[in-house]
Amino acid sequence: MDSMAIQWAEEGVAGLVHKFKGGKDHLKEQDLSFQGHMAMFVDQVMGGNASLELRDVQLSDAVTYQCSVTTARGSGEAVLWYRTGGQSIPVVKVENSSHGNTLQCEGLRWFPCPAVHWTAYGDTGEHLPHSTNISYELNHENITVRVVSLLYNITANAIYTCVIENGVVKAMGNIRVTDFRVAKMTNLPVVNLNAESVSSSFLACHWMFLLT
Repeated sequence: MDSMAIQWAEEGVAGLVHKFKGGKDHLKEQDLSFQGHMAMFVDQVMGGNASLELRDVQLSDAVTYQCSVTTARGSGEAVLWYRTGGQSIPVVKVENSSHGNTLQCEGLRWFPCPAVHWTAYGDTGEHLPHSTNISYELNHENITVRVVSLLYNITANAIYTCVIENGVVKAMGNIRVTDFRVAKMTNLPVVNLNAESVSSSFLACHWMFLLT
């Protein structure tokens, strides 16, 4: 531990994000904007975890970070592009409208603004044609959006899947319609699109970098 130094920096910022050396934090060179905002997993460093925890994540945290590690056996660097995003599990239900029986897929809080698409298959596996309408509404905090997609011309004895994705996260909701009644509905968990390890919640996620 005495010979180990872990340093995090933000691209384009003179002060450090965080520095850990000799078993403890060294924050004299830390930029003021990061004070109380970052932390190391001190009890896990000896096990190879050089991760940086971001607390009270803000949109401004979505930048490029540089991590450098020095030990008695050598040194190494990594560059991480950190992104912030918000998501909510889609809720799919049957609605009555002027178009007849309609499926509605709703995502209450998303950031960045997502895309929505549907897939529809009959019991025999054939792809079913469909038409959709999508609307977006900015939520009260003027950051996230509420997205609603309507699927028209639904067919009994079919499975419909609504997919909402924005490049950070992807979420799916499934619904099975039998005689225009919902026989079964499931919401699948969020899956990550472009990273090996990510923990997702509203405007909060962290990248993990493990020493080898």
